[in-house]
Amino acid sequence: MGQAASASRPRFLKSAAVISPPPAEPGSENLDEVGDDLEDSVAGNDYTLNIPDECLACIFHSLSSGDRKRSSLVCRRWLRVEGQSRHRLSLNAQSELASVIPRLFLRFDAVTKLALKCDRRSVSIDDDALILISLKCRNLTRLKLRACRELTDDGMSIFAKNCRNLQKFSCGSCSFGAKGMNSLLENCGLLEELSVKRLRGITDGAAADSIGPGKAADSLRVICLKDLYNGQCFGPLIIGAKNLRSLKLFRCSGDWDKMLEVVADRPDGLVEIHLERLQVSDLGLSAIAKCANLEILHLVKTPECSNIGLMAIAEKCRLLRKLHIDGWKTNRISDQGLIAVATYCPNLQELVLIGVNPTHLSLEKLATNCQNLERLALCGSETVGDAEISCIAAKCIALRKLCIKSCPVSDHGFEALAGGCPNLVKVKVKKCRGVTSEGADWLRASRVSLAVNLDAIEPELPDTGIIEQEIGDADTPLMGGRNRDGTARSASFNRLRSFSGRSLMACTFRRWASFGSRSRKNLGRS
Repeated sequence: MGQAASASRPRFLKSAAVISPPPAEPGSENLDEVGDDLEDSVAGNDYTLNIPDECLACIFHSLSSGDRKRSSLVCRRWLRVEGQSRHRLSLNAQSELASVIPRLFLRFDAVTKLALKCDRRSVSIDDDALILISLKCRNLTRLKLRACRELTDDGMSIFAKNCRNLQKFSCGSCSFGAKGMNSLLENCGLLEELSVKRLRGITDGAAADSIGPGKAADSLRVICLKDLYNGQCFGPLIIGAKNLRSLKLFRCSGDWDKMLEVVADRPDGLVEIHLERLQVSDLGLSAIAKCANLEILHLVKTPECSNIGLMAIAEKCRLLRKLHIDGWKTNRISDQGLIAVATYCPNLQELVLIGVNPTHLSLEKLATNCQNLERLALCGSETVGDAEISCIAAKCIALRKLCIKSCPVSDHGFEALAGGCPNLVKVKVKKCRGVTSEGADWLRASRVSLAVNLDAIEPELPDTGIIEQEIGDADTPLMGGRNRDGTARSASFNRLRSFSGRSLMACTFRRWASFGSRSRKNLGRS
């Protein structure tokens, strides 16, 4: 029976797509029309043939990447339209990719955004493959390179000449140097965003070639430099970018005060500045203060910066909207600098303080003067307790999101949030010993619309001198302990013991907490 039934079924054409008819509304069913639709469906009719390719492409644009791939397998037309309408493509940039580049870009002939990522343990594509890609993708506007260590200055130079419409370029862990970067900036006059991380081809010391803006001097808007041992060679580029609006410097060696003094002298100035683990002092911050249009400032682990520099910025950069400070627990930025921010920056909307110890004096000033403050995060602050949380609850009317981590706050301070901050929608608390699950449950019951996220403190185990950091990079290395007989234990053994112990205990406590909360809910319902 099964074989006869399957043999009698009509065979569908490979290029046909079978679309099920939509369900009829109750009370308006027409059996004849439903039967006709089923007959047409069984006959292999493709109802999408009446849809123009442009409309079908718009439908594909609304799908996720996985759904697009599955839709391209429906029929040959869908495969063609999906390929011609795809503008973003991410490829595994191993050396084997070179052999399929012609066929690949014959299908995806409209790609404008391309990402080439290679595993660090694999051999990446070389200059010939990159040049071939540049010939197939003349309209490329965005390119991201990751761990393409086989690329050289010559390959980058030819690529830049073939893809002159590039607007965004990002590279990380690549091996080409200053010559390839200069060629890119010289040929791509429309380049707006440049991101460079661990560029290994730049020579060390004074012999390093400088990198200038080239023809991208007028178009460049965003520059991001990360993990560059000789990042000072990008100084001419930063200074020569006339319309630079965003500057992000992460873990780049060298003294950056002088460069900031030159950049800040422009009439328009920068709008966004990120400084993380840099050799920058109050002199650099005083130079940044000349940027009257500054709106976003991140100072992360810059131990030479103090209240003096922050006060200079606050007095002159009065359009500041977002301020992130990681004081690294040096206590060089305190109430004095924060009070200046509260006094001169009334438009502040987001404030993140990590390793800074503000008191109720500065917090009250911020809450009173910064009426637009919507997002506040206090992490690793020894002075933020119940009194400070009560002050925030009473004064911060516009606050919507509050994050507290590793602060001496208790359930008593949590109670103030039940009646304060009328616009508060989310509270996240982590590693605060005084806050219990009962206090979090009480706050949820008091304010049903408020999302309360509590991560209970994990029990400490002996011989684990690890400070976990959720925001920023971990700096504390894991040191191996010693056995009673004096032999050194491996770091991996200690890491495994610490991780397994804390994870198991934390999971157990979470299960108990969730079980207890469900039991209380069930008892309440009964």
